[in-house]
Amino acid sequence: MDTSQIEAMIALQCDEPHCRTELHDLLAAVAERQGKSAQAVDLDNGTRFVLGYIKQVPYMMMVAWTAASNVGLEDEMEQILEMVQTYWLEGDDIIPDDLGVIGLLDDAYCSLSSLQAVSDHYQLQTGKYLFPDNLSSANKAMRKIIGEPYASDLDRIVITTMQHTGLIEAMRAFASLEKRLDFSNHSTIWNHGPAGNMETEDLAGLGLLDE
Repeated sequence: MDTSQIEAMIALQCDEPHCRTELHDLLAAVAERQGKSAQAVDLDNGTRFVLGYIKQVPYMMMVAWTAASNVGLEDEMEQILEMVQTYWLEGDDIIPDDLGVIGLLDDAYCSLSSLQAVSDHYQLQTGKYLFPDNLSSANKAMRKIIGEPYASDLDRIVITTMQHTGLIEAMRAFASLEKRLDFSNHSTIWNHGPAGNMETEDLAGLGLLDE
């Protein structure tokens, strides 16, 4: 799994001098949309979250490939990851890449929501966590940042990809064997314990947390 092109895109935009200013401006508008008056600390917290979220993508792609290889889902996961890479390399996507760091928000959301969807279905079928990280709350926050109609367009891409890969059917095929395992031991395939969450507690001031 080669993530070097994605890593280069992330480094180019996230290390750009005006990156934080652009995110501050965006997050101030997002907070206003959520009925909040964001303070400087809220904008700093939100910017740190967004950058961390984007930079998480290559790591999670590698984790996903390792996890899929360990449980016999290599072919299906390869199709998911190919979609992810293709979306990153498409410049004129839902949020154009020429918008700087803002243009990476959709790429990151499409990637991490796709991988979380795989993990959710795996847990539903087997009772075990596929990844050591649960990105559900982070994905919800990013979805609010992106806003409509773009977020729904991205969700449709994720759903379509899941349907086309046949991954859900592949999980069902071996779920009966997995379900004979001890489900009271809610561990990942690496025995890391329950999946941890990407921190989102500092985003309340931007109106990005569920009430």
